[in-house]
Amino acid sequence: MSSLLFAAYRARPPTTAPRFFSSAAPIAARLRVPPRPCILRLPPSTPQLILLQSRHLSLGSIFSRQKSSPAPSPHVVVEISKLEAEADVNRHDVAKQLALFQALASTKLKQSYEVVISRWEKMCEFDPSSPLLHSAEAFRLYLTCLANTGQPASVFPAVRRRDALIAANPLPGAPAPAADVAKDTVDSNSAPGSQASPSAPTPSESLVIGQSVLASMGQPGANDTFSHRLSSALETRGGGQLEPIPVVIQQNKSWGQSLIRFTLSLAVGSFFFLVILSVFFENTGLMKAGPAKAQFEPTEGKTVKFSDVHGVDEAKEELQDVVEFLKDPTAFATLGGKLTKGLLLTGSPGTGKTMLARAVAGEAGVPFFFASGSDFEEMFVGVGAKRVRELFAAARKKDRAIIFIDELDAVGGKRSSRDQQYMKQTLNQLLVEMDGFQQTEGIIVIAATNFPQSLDQALVRPGRFDRIIAVPLPDIRGRAQILKHHMKNVITSKDVDTKVLARGTPGFSGADLQNMVNQAAIQASKEHATEVALKHFEWAKDRILMGAEGKSRYIDPKNKLATAYHEGGHALVALYTEGAMPLHKVTCLPRGHALGYTSFLPENDRSSVSLKEYLASIDVSMGGRVAEEIIYGSENVTSGASSDIRSATDTARAMVTHWGFSKLGPVFYDPRDGTLSSRRKDEIEEEVTNLILGGQGRATTILTSRIEELHRLAHALVEHETLDSDEVKKVIKGEPIRTITQVLEEELSRPETD
Repeated sequence: MSSLLFAAYRARPPTTAPRFFSSAAPIAARLRVPPRPCILRLPPSTPQLILLQSRHLSLGSIFSRQKSSPAPSPHVVVEISKLEAEADVNRHDVAKQLALFQALASTKLKQSYEVVISRWEKMCEFDPSSPLLHSAEAFRLYLTCLANTGQPASVFPAVRRRDALIAANPLPGAPAPAADVAKDTVDSNSAPGSQASPSAPTPSESLVIGQSVLASMGQPGANDTFSHRLSSALETRGGGQLEPIPVVIQQNKSWGQSLIRFTLSLAVGSFFFLVILSVFFENTGLMKAGPAKAQFEPTEGKTVKFSDVHGVDEAKEELQDVVEFLKDPTAFATLGGKLTKGLLLTGSPGTGKTMLARAVAGEAGVPFFFASGSDFEEMFVGVGAKRVRELFAAARKKDRAIIFIDELDAVGGKRSSRDQQYMKQTLNQLLVEMDGFQQTEGIIVIAATNFPQSLDQALVRPGRFDRIIAVPLPDIRGRAQILKHHMKNVITSKDVDTKVLARGTPGFSGADLQNMVNQAAIQASKEHATEVALKHFEWAKDRILMGAEGKSRYIDPKNKLATAYHEGGHALVALYTEGAMPLHKVTCLPRGHALGYTSFLPENDRSSVSLKEYLASIDVSMGGRVAEEIIYGSENVTSGASSDIRSATDTARAMVTHWGFSKLGPVFYDPRDGTLSSRRKDEIEEEVTNLILGGQGRATTILTSRIEELHRLAHALVEHETLDSDEVKKVIKGEPIRTITQVLEEELSRPETD
């Protein structure tokens, strides 16, 4: 039977053999590598037999620190060395070999156990005829050393190895192995054709020793009659030729690796699932508030007419053609003419571009589809183009309609190779949709933008947006009309003159004027006034121009006087410099982020500015710093003039590079142009510096010659805090104005109104 076991294991592949049979490397080196699990799978007709070798990994074995074992005494070392020498000389003397094994095992050191294991395995490998192989005590010591070195799984392979070697090298005169005798007996007693039931094989001496060693060590599998099960499995295959046993190697995976693999798989799967889910919701609109396609339906609300739009008469006149076309599209085709498909409204923010588009739809009585350029910007490729198609498809369902796209530059900017793919697709789809319009469809596209220079040229070519309408800031007549329109629902006093307010609000857009009227009404309500007076409108205008007053902020008297001298310098230079913008109001109170503020208002709308006016602007900007330097000295000049210096520098640089107001001549220089030579850049910087220093010198001359007026104006500002242009002129002439006490008495004498 043992020969069958040996033949079966000799038939196994070299890579699946237990490490016990390896002789190419020392046993100490082989024990450092955990054995791989080995599973034997037999054919279906054979009972399944599994051989599993594995070394379990525990947290204690990873994190525990092994303590170094104490070294044996010199006397023990000498004794073992003596026994080793005698055992080497008398290799076939069982007593001497056994004495060495017992001495080594008694030290209870891992190195001693490994020596016993090494000597036994070398004997089995190179001298299997040694009588030590037949010694039960020596084999017991060998198995004990295996178990003590953490190799209990190698016990049964050692048992089978010894049985195979004993069967191959019996002692002279020793009886045959029990398994072979039993087999011969069965074969001789069985008649031909008869079927004798095989009896259970008797456990060998090696197996009994292995079980006892494992039992003494408390290891599982001590009572496992491995040889019985293996013998039964082999005998059921018949007495024919043994076939190779297929072996499948399976690697046991630790729980940590499985957890990491599961976590990574879950994270990757969740990421792709969320991406697919977000694309689905983005395209279907299920997660959006309100109806999924509310933005592609006609906008409902108050109907706007041209009579509601003021200050842009030229733009209304050009849009009147569009209204006539929407009312009767065939009227323009009588003589073969074709009306434009798209109109582009350009102008500053708040000039009424959106209201003009609504007025066109209201005058023509057609649906108005509104969309912003940011509505088409999405992170997913193709979503913006899809929304463009849906917008134009919704408009085509109507007979006549207006599509208004606000902030067109968000989607129609100039294309470049660095743009993202989705941006190109959205713009390309918009170009295709506008090209696909027929003149008889009755659909007009109106777009608005504040930066027409940033639009792609393919978008503004003839056939798409081929009519560009400028919507400028309103002039004085337009501002008066806008103020009158917004003051219809406001209770105003009789002293409010829209012409006066219009003259004092140059550069205001329609939105600014509406905001001014609204803030004036709110301020009058806070004061419990019965009507909105002119002072409320003046307060709202100053609030928009200069910011909110910082009356609650504590200001040191010295700092307040310094601010008054600074602002007084601006005011005096403006009064005595030809070409300067007229003074409106000056204050030493904090306004917005500034410690003080000097306001200027032009008498009329300015469409162009002369060289004299630009130089005057630089002089006025430098007046505040010059006043501080004259009064307090150059070493005490503060940083409050930083915004003034920046304004003067910007003006001077634009005069040199853009407007040709320098000795460099009427040449345009782009600072971002890389072709400018270093010499030319130095000349530009030199001219900018000369212009600023020239303005500083002229301001110094004015303020030095009028130092008394500067003192009077600064002290008046400290007392009254805010002075208008008329009061400033009275102060510098020495004429009396109402004191602050008179102003307070007048305010307190007014009857309180609920």
